[in-house]
Amino acid sequence: MLQIDDIRAAAARLDGQVLRTPCVESRTLSQLTGCQVFLKFENLQYTASFKERGACNKLAQLTPEERARGVIAMSAGNHAQGVAYHAQRLGLRAVIVMPRFTPGVKIERTRGFGAEVVLHGDTLDEARAHARALAEQQGLVFVHPYDDEAIAAGQGTVGLEMLADVPDLDTLVVAIGGGGLIGGVATAAKALKPDIEVIGVQTERFPAMVNAIKGTRHPQGSSTIAEGIAVGTPGEINLPLVRERVDDLLLVDEGDIEQAIVMLLEIEKTLVEGAGAAGLAALLKHPKRFAGRRVGLVLSGGNIDPMLLASIIERGMVRAGRLARIAVNARDVPGNLARITALVAEAGANINEVHHQRAFTLLAAQNVEIELVLQTRGRAHVKQVIDALNAAGFGAHEQ
Repeated sequence: MLQIDDIRAAAARLDGQVLRTPCVESRTLSQLTGCQVFLKFENLQYTASFKERGACNKLAQLTPEERARGVIAMSAGNHAQGVAYHAQRLGLRAVIVMPRFTPGVKIERTRGFGAEVVLHGDTLDEARAHARALAEQQGLVFVHPYDDEAIAAGQGTVGLEMLADVPDLDTLVVAIGGGGLIGGVATAAKALKPDIEVIGVQTERFPAMVNAIKGTRHPQGSSTIAEGIAVGTPGEINLPLVRERVDDLLLVDEGDIEQAIVMLLEIEKTLVEGAGAAGLAALLKHPKRFAGRRVGLVLSGGNIDPMLLASIIERGMVRAGRLARIAVNARDVPGNLARITALVAEAGANINEVHHQRAFTLLAAQNVEIELVLQTRGRAHVKQVIDALNAAGFGAHEQ
């Protein structure tokens, strides 16, 4: 099994090749969650993900003969960029097989690092099988995204750095996909501080590690905003590491992850992808579990599609009541819309959208339902706007 010496050796190889990212306290998140929160900013790596640690450690150990042959990897995102970047840096040929559904921005970024990108398959399993076949045909070295001791050792350097920077951490919360990150981090953390608690987090839609360790039978979904940890089968090398060195496993849902992404963006001014927000999502969903503890979270990556991010921000504003939709019933006569908008303005809200509904309503024919989408200061402010409209004789309610 992976040991602390393997991770220390990886740290020596990575020195000067990857960023030693900061691990600092977030006082605002600490106040909001009831525990002392320290953030490890792996989203600041050059490829915006911790994945390049494992890739760099693996490629640095290739023999001259293997270097001459080149490498191949299968990934829909962060692992692809990590392998491509460090292969380019070391002067190696790199072929990356990506599923056809991979966002164009990730494909172009991977090509930008000099890799040959092959789009194949409608699932990760189909892409992986094709990558294995190409490795066999072309004599390329297959670089697995997580089921490889050299990869897990590289990822484990995250744990070494966190405990070097904040030695009195008593809990580490780490997202789990295939288990390479948590396997490496738990190995380092338990060797340095045996009483530290290591907790893994998976999304409810991809609970493979939870099922494997706890013997549960949670169903697997087909998609998640945390695609970086959307793994159907845990790594065989990492499974015993998690079983022996991880203290607990928690599940979070899509809403928890969305909330965590928005909080990190708004409070810490830092951008994370779904998988990178899973740790904070666990703190938000299970506050009693972490109350009063000194918790280290790994912000594992920041590669998120801009359109998805825009949708998450907007949905977050709706949850917080800062974007609200209200319906106003009024007589369909000239001037009423002007009165309604004036009342909204006097209450301090801003109108984003206005929709008149005459046909699809149960109101009397001479009435109209006006739907307003408003920017407000929060739930209490929405109530103030509705109360002002009702006091003026309009029937208003939140939708």
